[in-house]
Amino acid sequence: MPVIHPTRDRLIHPDPFTAASPPQRRPDWIKVRAPSGETYENLKRLMRSKTLHTVCEEAMCPNMGECWGSGTATFLMMGDVCTRTCGFCDIKHGRPSPLDFAEPERVAQAVKAMNLNHAVITSVNRDEREDGGAPIFAMVIKRIREIHAGCSIEVLIPDFKGRIEALQIVMEARPEILNHNVETVPRLFKKVQPQDNYDWAAATLSNAKKLDPDVLTKSGIMLGLGETMDEVKEIMRDQRSWGVDILTVGQYLQPSKKHLPIERYYTLDEFKEIKRFGLEIGFRWVESAPLVRSSYHADQQVKALSAVHRQLYGDQ
Repeated sequence: MPVIHPTRDRLIHPDPFTAASPPQRRPDWIKVRAPSGETYENLKRLMRSKTLHTVCEEAMCPNMGECWGSGTATFLMMGDVCTRTCGFCDIKHGRPSPLDFAEPERVAQAVKAMNLNHAVITSVNRDEREDGGAPIFAMVIKRIREIHAGCSIEVLIPDFKGRIEALQIVMEARPEILNHNVETVPRLFKKVQPQDNYDWAAATLSNAKKLDPDVLTKSGIMLGLGETMDEVKEIMRDQRSWGVDILTVGQYLQPSKKHLPIERYYTLDEFKEIKRFGLEIGFRWVESAPLVRSSYHADQQVKALSAVHRQLYGDQ
């Protein structure tokens, strides 16, 4: 799961094609402003009152204030303990508690109370279950539609170990956006996310399009873990071959010293080049900048691109 924390100042190398050389400080163009204000405090109290988690808070997302202010939030479901041990992620891992089948109702009520325009639903991995928790995603999509019509819904799902049966449960609820983050290039996959499998990611994204050609599919990658620019462009080509419509690209920021180190920071010009290349090879939308995260500008993506939303709600 794409839970990424602001970095502590870490010394890294600036060259885009190498990983180990004289260090440099964190670039001054990475600026993280702490969220504040009455709207933020009210929404935070609401989350606590309904015993809910948001990735926005769990990951200390640098865009939280902007997104919450524009009517977008990302909910973390199925607990706060993950069955996988990804090297970039600060979510706890271990044996999770049983699923709470009342949670979808609480999330839907929070979406309504927050008057969200766009809700993003994600979860920890639940590998102890054959269905990976897929019914929870379906339940919350359906309930939001019942009580807060007009709110677009994006699900940021685990790979379900590539099981199409689990994916189908989610797809039948018809989210506007089906998102699964690949995170990194194939060469680094087992280092970055040792229990994941590149083929599972490919199956998840390509099968989503086969199950519902109208759904917007989306994926994301982090930069700065030791990949080369050639590898970045190759994984982008892979994602397009799977039918991915929307791509998010951001700088990896190390949550703590126990997590994977930052090998280097990418420059603003490199992020622009990645966006240019992505649009050139056929992505319909590319968000590429240091602080971009999975849900950044997600509401705009739906409004501009989603046939599902227009079918359900017209032009609203």
